[in-house]
Amino acid sequence: MTEWKKTICPYDCPTSCGLLVKTDGTRILEVKGDPDHPASHGLICRKMHGYADSIHSPSRILTPMRRVGEKGEGRFVPVSWDEAISEITGRWKEILSRDGGDAILPFYYSGVMSVIQRKCGDAFFNRMGACSLVKTLCSSAKGAGYEAVMGRTGCLDPRELKHSDFLLVWGSNMKATRIQSMPVLDSARKAGKRVVLIESCAEDMAPYCDGTILIRPGTDGALALAMMHVLVREGLAAEDYLREWSCGWPGFKETLPAYTPVWAEGITGIPADVTEALAMEYGRASRPAIILGSGPSRYGNGGMTVRLITILSALTGAWGRPGGGLCGCNPGIGPCADDTIVTRPDFRTRQGRKVNINQLAQALNGSHGQDPIQSLYVYGSNPVGSVSSQAETVKGLMRQDLFTVVHERFMTDTARYADILLPATFSVEQPDCYLAYGYCTFGTAYKVLEPAGQCRSNWNTFRLLAGAMGYEEAYFKKTEEGMVEELLAHPGPGLAKATDREWDILEKGGVISTPFADHMDFKTETGKILIVNPGQPEPMPRYTSAHGGEYPLRLIAVPSGYTLNSIFLEREDLTGKRGPMKLMLHPLDAAGRNIGDGDKVIAYNDLAQVEFTASLTPWVARGAAAVAGVYGMSLSGSGLLVNALHHQRLSDIGEATTLNDNTVEVRPAFHH
Repeated sequence: MTEWKKTICPYDCPTSCGLLVKTDGTRILEVKGDPDHPASHGLICRKMHGYADSIHSPSRILTPMRRVGEKGEGRFVPVSWDEAISEITGRWKEILSRDGGDAILPFYYSGVMSVIQRKCGDAFFNRMGACSLVKTLCSSAKGAGYEAVMGRTGCLDPRELKHSDFLLVWGSNMKATRIQSMPVLDSARKAGKRVVLIESCAEDMAPYCDGTILIRPGTDGALALAMMHVLVREGLAAEDYLREWSCGWPGFKETLPAYTPVWAEGITGIPADVTEALAMEYGRASRPAIILGSGPSRYGNGGMTVRLITILSALTGAWGRPGGGLCGCNPGIGPCADDTIVTRPDFRTRQGRKVNINQLAQALNGSHGQDPIQSLYVYGSNPVGSVSSQAETVKGLMRQDLFTVVHERFMTDTARYADILLPATFSVEQPDCYLAYGYCTFGTAYKVLEPAGQCRSNWNTFRLLAGAMGYEEAYFKKTEEGMVEELLAHPGPGLAKATDREWDILEKGGVISTPFADHMDFKTETGKILIVNPGQPEPMPRYTSAHGGEYPLRLIAVPSGYTLNSIFLEREDLTGKRGPMKLMLHPLDAAGRNIGDGDKVIAYNDLAQVEFTASLTPWVARGAAAVAGVYGMSLSGSGLLVNALHHQRLSDIGEATTLNDNTVEVRPAFHH
């Protein structure tokens, strides 16, 4: 007998889409979108339509394994869970007694985006006193820049964009990362509203917009300042609104005369008349909305850039009108669940060493007077494919004295370096709560299938490890089902107005809408927009430069619609359509280097040389080189991926990745 059950997509997208899975109790037979989901309305990506192919893949890891080959070779033999847990905890006890908790590093990111399974390792490693991982791999500079201006004020939920009368898609490849918001662009254009794109690589999004402006990577702040210069000069800034609702406007206004469109042209590569026209169109709209992606924040000046774009979103008073303001940061009125119930910061008795996720290579190899870590525990992540400085990361993972444990579903590039490999579950094999980070929704999903083979969830694996470490706290005796109940029993402000019917949905499994924020209720210390923020390293916003580098082309990493970070690489239906590792270049940049479309090329800088296939397109800014998606090392001639060309430098605020802030030169790869 088959039945349809509700579940939720666990992956790193803003929507946390609702899914319906058809099951016979042992397998998932079909996957489709849940039409009842309040944000996705049944629209899901091609990746999740084939989710069952991943869950039941013949290449899935189903048993614990011990390495028998050299590190990186990928040769393992099966062992029992008892043997694996005994070996892991035995090694950890030795390391703790010899070197202390600062020698053990947990490493996870966005392999699963739920509350319990994603965050439960924090409690275990807090109890151990291990290193704390600073998790700033994606968009923390964007969050820090937005918060520097708006505090905890909720921005626009994408469902509010139907009220906007002009849409500025700024550095957001919505086709790959916000597919559920694409119908908003379509209906806006059908209603005669203009949609304009600002991008360094517009290959995916240009067909869905009325106009496209190509910008040099890392210079978005200069464009925002030049637009504000025009708005003030033309009397389109809402001066009364700004005097009443912001702090620091008069001082900031005095800085704007210097930021002319002609000044900006020298930095951004955008002709001054194009900036003038864009600013006028934006300023004349009553309810303009900026849909801001994370790409513009992944630079050394990323936080400042987002501050400037956020100030621009408020300059015409748009935040006071329905559909006006900014979309793409923190929506909603506050958390729905108290995640400290899961993370248990109270278990930590000493502060301990902090390791930034973007500087894993430094932690593995020892730098800045710090000893190299002695043990790495990886879950929900594939750092070899996704973290800066790949060659240095691999060098660290090759250390014979490093004890590495990886909890994974497939033989990822990171898993190949494990000493012990543990088999992990899929979302349908575990219960959890899900908070979307791009929409005001909250949901629960219960177990649909028993875990395949000997696979265990993060929660149940940490329970086993805690028992073997001798941790007696009641927390480690709870079930994952019990944790869902506990989270629902301690709701946050986001669930304060949930109705009895909505609580019934959460208790049975499903997703509800939570209230949209009041966008004029500014949740800052002053209750106003902080144009000037005395708490910032630079209180007065200004144009700052990215890190850059000595090579002529600015390298940017862009998302792929076929895969998600390094997830779905096991699916040949997706990777086959995506094709080889491509480097997108503007035809004029390629011509000067004697590079033709489809040629094999080498991109290189002071870190590495990586082979790509050239793809020539007018939709990449002059002076930029763009690479879409994360690949596996086996698909690269040298075994190196685009992240081998990324430095470990951090952003100005938010300690974030600067993966778009690197320079390269490109030459033909003359193979003989």
